Amino acid sequence: MAKLKDMKNNTKLPERTLKLEPHQIIIKPLVTEKGMWQVAELNQYKFKVNPLASKPEIKAAIEKWFEVKVTGLSTMIRKGKLRRSRFKMGKTKDIKQAIVTLAPEDKIELF
Repeated sequence: MAKLKDMKNNTKLPERTLKLEPHQIIIKPLVTEKGMWQVAELNQYKFKVNPLASKPEIKAAIEKWFEVKVTGLSTMIRKGKLRRSRFKMGKTKDIKQAIVTLAPEDKIELF
C-alpha cells in the first residue's frame, strides 16, 4: 500500500491496519434493470461494497466468495442525495459501488 502524506504538515500518515474479511467487503448485490442487462449482455455484476475496501481487496473477496475469475473491476462512489423531512434538510449516505467483469465461462447466481 502506498504511504499517504498529510498535506498540511508534510508528515506520513499511518497505513490502514484494519484487515477486512470478504463478508465485510461485499455488502449486497445491486439488482436493477440496467444491472440485469449488464449481466445478460456483458457478464458484469454490480455490488454495494464497503467504502474502506480497495480494488485488490474487492477482487479477492469476489473471487474467494463466489469462486469465479474476475477480469475487470471498476469502482465508483455515488454521492448521497439531499432529502427533506418536514422542516429539516438531510442527506442520504454515500455508497461505494463495484462493477465486476467476469471471465466468459463464469457466472454468479444472484437468486
